[in-house]
Amino acid sequence: MNYENIKAQMINFLKDEVAKSGLKNVTVGISGGLDSAVVAVLCKEAFPSNMSGVLMPSQFSSHESILHAVELCEKFDIKYETISIAPMVEGYFSNKNDASALRIGNFSARMRMATLYDVSARDSSLVVGTSNKSEILLGYGTIFGDIACAINPIGEMYKSDEFGFAEFLGVPQSILEKKPSADLWEGQSDEEEIGYSYKVMDDMLKKLLDERISKEDLIQSESDKELIEMLEKRMKSNAFKGKLPTIAKIDFK
Repeated sequence: MNYENIKAQMINFLKDEVAKSGLKNVTVGISGGLDSAVVAVLCKEAFPSNMSGVLMPSQFSSHESILHAVELCEKFDIKYETISIAPMVEGYFSNKNDASALRIGNFSARMRMATLYDVSARDSSLVVGTSNKSEILLGYGTIFGDIACAINPIGEMYKSDEFGFAEFLGVPQSILEKKPSADLWEGQSDEEEIGYSYKVMDDMLKKLLDERISKEDLIQSESDKELIEMLEKRMKSNAFKGKLPTIAKIDFK
């Protein structure tokens, strides 16, 4: 991959889209993970004095995530603030003892995005998204949560391709080497939860979508049938997350 060219395209995209909006500032949620690190570095280069980051830990966030987010901000001289979402999450679930980790995680993601949009209203800025192509295709994100944003520079980049790009950008090794995690609850790991590594899933997604090899041909070539069916099921069942709400078409005559 020509990382220099990819970087230039993404930065041009950011500059063009922000200019179209009539705004000058951008806001990025920085989690300490790979995706937000890549987006934050791109935004810092595109808008050196008009970019700010927001760290939004909850009571379930790992200590390492906060440390890594701060490390990134200090390395690239990114202005940031820390807003804990713990009071919001605790307040809502204080009398809901039956709530699953998934419910709490999804609520946490939505509280983070609500916080980002309030910050963006305060600063007259655009919220820049941090979801990669793999997550978008598989629905591995919370609708109206981390998927929500005004613009997204990395939405066409597969997660497994992002590591080399992040290294090229100078993202700290502490972030490059950690397991991918949405950090929605203690010990949560994307790949362990799904059951496959991003590299394995992305290689198959590229065959299905980019090379347009049929499911049947892939299975006949002794590819992992269970993996293919899982990917196909996830893409179909989560496609709604990438669409605007469906509005009824009514004939009022």
